[in-house]
Amino acid sequence: MSIQDDLFLNSEYNLPLSCGVDEVGRGPLVGDVVTAAVILDPKHPILGLNDSKKLSEKKRLQLFDEIKKYALSYAISHATPEEIDDINILQASLLAMSRAVNELDVKPSHAYIDGNKIPKDLPCEATAVVKGDSKVASIAAASILAKVTRDQQMKDLHDEFPQYGFANHKGYPTKAHLEAIETHGLIPGYRQSYKPVQRILEKN
Repeated sequence: MSIQDDLFLNSEYNLPLSCGVDEVGRGPLVGDVVTAAVILDPKHPILGLNDSKKLSEKKRLQLFDEIKKYALSYAISHATPEEIDDINILQASLLAMSRAVNELDVKPSHAYIDGNKIPKDLPCEATAVVKGDSKVASIAAASILAKVTRDQQMKDLHDEFPQYGFANHKGYPTKAHLEAIETHGLIPGYRQSYKPVQRILEKN
């Protein structure tokens, strides 16, 4: 079941040129928090849009390509581990969301933001939508772009440092990940403000 009807039938989320915005990567210990903003084109429906967490990897990859092909505009942005450590993960996520909206090559008329906070410095009015990635098609599309992009970053990191298992845990603090950090130490890109990372730093 998709939420495609929300774009075309639910007037609440159907303002012309409205964009959906979402982030991926608040919980991991390493890497960027990745955000995306998407303006969908009603003339080119993308079937199967849904919260990226509810989709298989194969389906996410398929939709990733379709969104990039058929969206009126999209942008993918991020905030770095250094920014996360400097201003905290919530503020870094909001900053990255603002960057994505401002990087759209079509100015949106309205932004629907996943969650209960609205970023600063947006070029348009905005509405926060709790669990928006399962309610608003454009937010779902943004969640897919952000998820696939961040997962690829973790796969790239895995290729460079396979002993950490990034392709499996995607940077989240699983038992295997924490054991790998204990064994191999920290590499660049870890969020030093996160408690599991702080504990490793305190030991060294």
